[in-house]
Amino acid sequence: MAKDKLIGVDLGGTTIKFAILTSAGEIQQKWSIKTNVFDDGAHIVPDIIDSINHHLDLYQLNKDRIIGIGMGTPGTVNRVTGTVTGAFNLNWKTEQTVKQDIEAGTGLSLKIDNDANAAALGEAWKGAGDNDDEVSFLTLGTGVGGGLVSNGQLIHGTAGAGGEVGHMVVEPDGYLCTCGNYGCLEQYASATGVVRLAQDTADEYVGTSKLKKMISDGDEVTSKIVFDLAKDGDFLANEVVNKVAYYLGYATGAISNILNPSSIIIGGGVAAAGEFLRARVEKNWIKYAFPTVRDSTRVKLAELGNDAGVIGAASLARI
Repeated sequence: MAKDKLIGVDLGGTTIKFAILTSAGEIQQKWSIKTNVFDDGAHIVPDIIDSINHHLDLYQLNKDRIIGIGMGTPGTVNRVTGTVTGAFNLNWKTEQTVKQDIEAGTGLSLKIDNDANAAALGEAWKGAGDNDDEVSFLTLGTGVGGGLVSNGQLIHGTAGAGGEVGHMVVEPDGYLCTCGNYGCLEQYASATGVVRLAQDTADEYVGTSKLKKMISDGDEVTSKIVFDLAKDGDFLANEVVNKVAYYLGYATGAISNILNPSSIIIGGGVAAAGEFLRARVEKNWIKYAFPTVRDSTRVKLAELGNDAGVIGAASLARI
């Protein structure tokens, strides 16, 4: 029986997404379950095993047809041993033997990597990267993650920290980051970073602005609200978006000058602002990109949305 199917698992702090794909990366079935983080996350791996086994039975799909399972997860991944540490949003306080347990529970081989790396692979393979071997990816969410694909392979570095684009310093001695350094990109271009920039910029602004009034009144302000107000012409909101675009343009310019990817792709919740944000990032990127890079690299928006993680995770099983 020919092996022609891949399984992708995208493990998140709220939801676990699954997909069965063809070997060419086309999704045939997908589903999700809630992530049960109770009891130190002890239910997560058993839930994954049960869900995979149940759905293979449901779809009457013989395990002999499965090439393997690929999985993206938060935390620090040891790709050799298949263990995960430091996934605090999963309530995993100790090292987790994910590969060993899932392989034992399903009878299928598993390959595992960081969730941002998996999303990068997905966009590189079936999304905005157009299956090119040179693709850089940033995801702007609660934090800033990323994955760098060069020569068709993810850059992992000596200790697995390759591609930590959110911790590029874009403002020396700037905001304190959760990593302990100051001025990391994550503090300026994540959803929380956008709100912090808005609050600080509002303190210095003396003009009329709906955003200023909301902040002064103590109303809840989100990154989406900032971008929506900017699109509506709010001056202060546009100043904030311009700052975010500057930091992203500076960071993507540096990445592009080092790697010269065919595409540098921006995804995640903040990137839902779409062309409104991308065009401003590109305007700043042009200032910092090396001339040859300006002619050969393109700044793009991600195309796969929530499917990037499962598609990229599944691609791990092909390797």
